Amino acid sequence: MDEARLPAHLEVSGLVRQVQAAGGFAMVLSKGERDAGTIMVVTCEKGRNSRAWERMPQADGSRDWTCIRSEDPDIPGAFAEFVDRRRTQDSDLWIVELDIADAERFIGSPGTKG
Repeated sequence: MDEARLPAHLEVSGLVRQVQAAGGFAMVLSKGERDAGTIMVVTCEKGRNSRAWERMPQADGSRDWTCIRSEDPDIPGAFAEFVDRRRTQDSDLWIVELDIADAERFIGSPGTKG
């Protein structure tokens, strides 16, 4: 049986509050469709080593958080261009940045449900 999905705006709000409560910085970079929008989480630490995460379909039908892009320090601006391109491609997309050590813990470990 499928689990009920939490509306996107509530999930994003929860992520932001959890990170802030833990002493980190979190910011919504782009607001998508309020209830059913896709969420992309950008994780970093002190503004460095950015990684983009989205839920991707798995063979068993679940949707697990997967790193879809990592910042390459040898190609300045490429990561920001990727995020901007995703934003323009999907008007329903929420983008939230979490800047805190081990930010992945707030969305679930890679390969697990967030």
